[in-house]
Amino acid sequence: MPKNSKVVKRELDDEVIESVKDLLSNEDSSEDAFKKSELMVDDQEEKDVDVEEGSDVEDERPAWNSKLQYILAQVGFSVGLGNVWRFPYLCQKNGGGAYLVPYLILLLIVGIPLFFLELAVGQRIRRGSIGVWNYISPKLGGIGFASCVVCFFVALYYNVIIGWSLFYFSQSFQHPLPWDQCPLVKNTSHTFVEPECEKSSATTYYWYREALNISSSLSESGGLNWKMTICLLAAWVMVCLAMIKGIQSSGKIMYFSSLFPYVVLLCFLIRGLLLKGSVDGIFHMFTPKLEIMLEPKVWREAATQVFFALGLGFGGVIAFSSYNKRDNNCHFDAVLVAFINFFTSVLATLVVFAVLGFKANIINEKCVIQNSEKILKLLKVGNLSQDIIPHHINFSSITAEDYNLVYDIIQKVKEEEFDSLGLKSCQIEDELNKAVQGTGLAFIAFTEAMTHFPASPFWSVMFFLMLVNLGLGSMFGTIEGIITPIVDTFKVRKEILTVICCLVAFFIGLIFVQRSGNYFVTMFDDYSATLPLLIVVILENIAVTRIYGIDKFMEDLKDMLGFSPSQYYYYMWKYVSPLVLLCLLVASVVQMGLSPPGYNAWIEETATEEFHSYPTWGTIVCISLMVLAILPVPIVFLVRRCNLIDDSSGSLASVSYKRGRIIKEPVNLEGDNTSLINGKNPSEMPSPNFGKNIYRKQTGSPTLDTAPNGRYGIGYLMADMPDMPESDL
Repeated sequence: MPKNSKVVKRELDDEVIESVKDLLSNEDSSEDAFKKSELMVDDQEEKDVDVEEGSDVEDERPAWNSKLQYILAQVGFSVGLGNVWRFPYLCQKNGGGAYLVPYLILLLIVGIPLFFLELAVGQRIRRGSIGVWNYISPKLGGIGFASCVVCFFVALYYNVIIGWSLFYFSQSFQHPLPWDQCPLVKNTSHTFVEPECEKSSATTYYWYREALNISSSLSESGGLNWKMTICLLAAWVMVCLAMIKGIQSSGKIMYFSSLFPYVVLLCFLIRGLLLKGSVDGIFHMFTPKLEIMLEPKVWREAATQVFFALGLGFGGVIAFSSYNKRDNNCHFDAVLVAFINFFTSVLATLVVFAVLGFKANIINEKCVIQNSEKILKLLKVGNLSQDIIPHHINFSSITAEDYNLVYDIIQKVKEEEFDSLGLKSCQIEDELNKAVQGTGLAFIAFTEAMTHFPASPFWSVMFFLMLVNLGLGSMFGTIEGIITPIVDTFKVRKEILTVICCLVAFFIGLIFVQRSGNYFVTMFDDYSATLPLLIVVILENIAVTRIYGIDKFMEDLKDMLGFSPSQYYYYMWKYVSPLVLLCLLVASVVQMGLSPPGYNAWIEETATEEFHSYPTWGTIVCISLMVLAILPVPIVFLVRRCNLIDDSSGSLASVSYKRGRIIKEPVNLEGDNTSLINGKNPSEMPSPNFGKNIYRKQTGSPTLDTAPNGRYGIGYLMADMPDMPESDL
């Protein structure tokens, strides 16, 4: 080889390198031109851009400031009032500690898989519930609208409960508490205890008469309760101010509203464990009754509680997850939030029964003292012989154990005459077996227990402030389930929509602050959400697993998460969860059919609750609530199936989704194949760059847009991005 051959070779290599550089530079310029084209939006790793038709202004989609803020938002939405006053009741009613077994099983086969599904679709498509289900299957686009309607119904009455909590919170800054004693009534001759209060109790009277000033029936409206009207207005003002900037404002509040309830629950648990009788309540709570666990009703109620505890079907879960980065590990989020929710329920149950055990102990002591006095009177008049009383019994300081010993002896000796003696068995278990839930637990039983606490006003303030925060956390997710889909779909200003939504909800909510308002709250709670949400979640499962395709969805999850989810979810989504949901739907319909529609009315004369059936118009309202909530599903299906609406006005059908971005385009309904996104002829359009591929309507199919993957969607055009793997989402 000549001496200068290395030099020649180096020159040849340089030429090759230069030619490669030229090729790469040409490719880069091609990509740059492609990125600047009208079909693309500048790809930013952490930002999502909405480009409106005819506008050069790019509006950044909001994002969570941190992962902690997002987790707190999901926890705040899922952990609500039901964890405090519904779960303990179900646990007590359905076998104590044994109830946790079916609850955990159903959490694993229904709760976590469906919660993971909603998180995944929201994060992948980065739209609210309307946009997500329109994208997956336009004919099932009504699922998103149904979620919004249910959210609105629930928000109407849920904020009333926050208003009640605000009222009690405002009344807690006084000592003694206003519900500590029955009020006295004065007339010209003497002073006496209010008869309605004397027949019930101080806390019961305060709830029904002072707070609600309740009427005797649903038909008797009684006019507005102005105290509760002001509290309802304050509740809606709080929600409006917190939500007016979306997650940018509500996200910061989550740090307090989501964490403060745990501080209060822990304080109550520590304080409760130091009270006499609290351990009895906790032992009673968690003593398993295994025979009850096998009853079908227990499993139905456990499934219902799992379903509603995680907020499935409301759209709030999807809305919150839509503000995440595309590569966020939503599987970890689903498992974390679900178990935080479960342990919160267990913590709340410990607190509730520690306090109720203390309350039962006080009531039992009063029972022992009153009945001991009766026994002394019977001994004095000679109805009972002193010989049957054990010598160690001292009636001046008798214990519950000694009283029950004397009670059993008297019952055996005076077997025939025992009922006429008027003695009662004083057992703590009898008091703890009185199942209390909902407002009866929070505003009657718990408030009564707190009156016996040292420094009772402080604990009352803490308790009702906790209820307000629990309610607000759930309200933020509920309102987000309404606002986010509408903003994403119709491009209205979030601030204006939030104010309008809160104003409309407040004025409609005035029906709940009449004197008969509590009965309307019961009606909405029983009929506006249960069946519609079950149907919504069943359709969500069908849309993803059957219409979109479970295999494609698993591939999308692998692309999004960076790893393949367990096959466990594949079988849960495809087979187990739909079957369990269908069984729950059938069981709920049967239960609703067997239970006559009605409510418990408070009768002032007897100071007791009495079951009343709904009047005819009330039954019509109940049915209407369920029908209105689910009506968007068949309406949207028929509209899309029959192509009844002209999409050229820029409606939902003319939207293009791409990595969480949306581009509106005019749709040519005449089926002109030469008219693409901008309506230009091929001769007028610039030459496509390398890698650009546009899906458009095919001749002869004006109602279906066909993409290469074989999936259909009315009016949805997609650009095949070089940096995005092929996927239906």
